[in-house]
Amino acid sequence: MQNRHRIGWSSLAALLPLSIIMTTTATAKPFTYVNARFGQSCTFPDEIFNNPMPEPENGDGQQWLSADGASLTCSGINNIDNDTPQGFVDGEKASTEPGYKVTYSKTGRNWAVLSGTKDGKIFYERRLFGKDDVIRTVFVEYPPSLKAKYDPLVGAITKSLRGP
Repeated sequence: MQNRHRIGWSSLAALLPLSIIMTTTATAKPFTYVNARFGQSCTFPDEIFNNPMPEPENGDGQQWLSADGASLTCSGINNIDNDTPQGFVDGEKASTEPGYKVTYSKTGRNWAVLSGTKDGKIFYERRLFGKDDVIRTVFVEYPPSLKAKYDPLVGAITKSLRGP
C-alpha cells in the first residue's frame, strides 16, 4: 500500500511542472484585433505575436511577427470573383507555385481551412466567406522546428476569426 502512494506522489511531482506551464499558457491575456474597414476580428496571444507591422494604406488588415520567426495576418478582401470555399480550396490545391503545397483542407458552407507548407514554413489559413461579399482571413506561418509550439495555438487562433 505504501508503495502505491510513493508512486502516486512521484507521478504527481513529475506532472506538476507540466500543469504549471499549461495553466500559465492558458491564462495568458489574449489580444483581439478588430479591423475598421472589413470588421474582421481574431484573438491571439500578443506575448508571442508581439511585433505588429504597420497597417497597409488600404486598411484591409494587419500582420504581427514573433521573435522566433512566426507570423500572423488577419485581413479581409472584397470577393470580386464570387469565390466560394470549395473554389478557393480547389484553386490552392491546383497551385504550381514553387515551394507551396496544401496538405490538409476542409470546407463548410461559408468557410474554408487550408494547411501545408510554403517557402519552407508551415502555414494554416482559415477564410470566412461573408454574405456582404467580403472574405475574411487569418493566416499563421511558422518554421517547422517550432511545430510543437505553434500547432496547439493555431486551432484556437484561427477559430477566433469573426466577421460582422
